[in-house]
Amino acid sequence: MQELLVALDVDSRDQALALADQLRGTVGGFKIGSRLFTIEGPSLIATLADRGDRVFLDLKYHDIPTVVAEAVRAAGRLGVWMLTVHTAGGEAMLTGAAEAAAALDQPPHVVGVTVLTSFDEGELNQIGVTRTLGDQVESLAALAVASGLDGIVASPRELVPLRERLGSAPLIVTPGIRGGAAGASGGDDQHRTLDPADALDAGASYLVVGRPIIAAADPLAAARAITTACQTTGR
Repeated sequence: MQELLVALDVDSRDQALALADQLRGTVGGFKIGSRLFTIEGPSLIATLADRGDRVFLDLKYHDIPTVVAEAVRAAGRLGVWMLTVHTAGGEAMLTGAAEAAAALDQPPHVVGVTVLTSFDEGELNQIGVTRTLGDQVESLAALAVASGLDGIVASPRELVPLRERLGSAPLIVTPGIRGGAAGASGGDDQHRTLDPADALDAGASYLVVGRPIIAAADPLAAARAITTACQTTGR
């Protein structure tokens, strides 16, 4: 299923490549976050890209515009298919990231992180954001699209109002996939979750699933269960 991206939240190149070999052909790509990137670095991205995998680099760039633009160029040269920036970086940073990607021979998708799925309104208030969580997500999403990004990252709980506001064109990447075929949500830090079939029905472009697949006794069976559940709902 091309919409299913697996988060390779593991501690070594060998583990990551073994999972990729096992899941290739069943899922649509692999996410590399700060944990694995810090351990293994750019060479793992290049290896996966050389094997034909779509690599989603989730480092959430957030810096001055020139620094972020150079990071986007570097990621694109590695063969990254999609990457994240923080929408809180502002219009100049987001526009710079979009323009840097567009200038590459093979432009990666650039998507803007809105509000982390671990956040609730209490935590937003702690960092000085007084509007509702939903309003914050929608405002940052609109800024990202207006700045030229390909889409956003948001919790599946915000999908319906986001599609109403943004339309069908922008990509919406949704972590926080739990429940149903993806398993229970207990024991982790994801607060705003939805099961995979419901998330696709609500307008998700891509689902990012980590622990429910990679921590399963049989990761391939877990991935296939999600795919089957989504297909039975017409996706």
